[in-house]
Amino acid sequence: MSFKKALDALLLEKAPGPRPSFCVFDVIKAMELIAEKGSIGRGKIAEELQLGEGATRTLISRLTDSRLIAASKSGCSLTEKGVKVWNELKAILPRKFVMEKNELTFAAYGVALLVKGKGGKVKKGLEQRDAAVTVGAKGAATLVFKENRLILPMISTDVAKDYPVTFNQITHLTKLEENDVVIISSADQLKTAEYGALAAAWPLI
Repeated sequence: MSFKKALDALLLEKAPGPRPSFCVFDVIKAMELIAEKGSIGRGKIAEELQLGEGATRTLISRLTDSRLIAASKSGCSLTEKGVKVWNELKAILPRKFVMEKNELTFAAYGVALLVKGKGGKVKKGLEQRDAAVTVGAKGAATLVFKENRLILPMISTDVAKDYPVTFNQITHLTKLEENDVVIISSADQLKTAEYGALAAAWPLI
């Protein structure tokens, strides 16, 4: 995916200077904020991402240098290239929503992320769980919609039957198609749950 390469490239070390202290999910969140608001100031980005001033400045600088955003006194906005990259990302990750407590959430916050058409890349779901834990989440459940049924690899061949609250929440919030993946990340903080879901999805893209 070209958009993945474009976003991952923003984290590469550049001489002189240390490796940036933000992660690719901060980049995604920043672009999401800018796309939603149309234009947003650096201070608000720092606040929403819970990043320091220096890290935010570097993040915005790299997005600007890569021609993904344009920064001015009035705020940051997506460029034509930025809109293209964002649309490519949203085509794969079209929905993200905070979950109410259910059978597959086991921390204060649960965030579900829809990954379109990547069910064939899911094996046992362990890679997704481990990726979520790496960024601080308590864990992640990876569900796949296959043959008109939502399954939880290695655990359940029918989530609707075994985890009805979870199934009803997901199907109420989004329409599933063959080979879609839903990742539910749990964490003690909302940001960590969100980043856990993104981290779990990233290897599938």
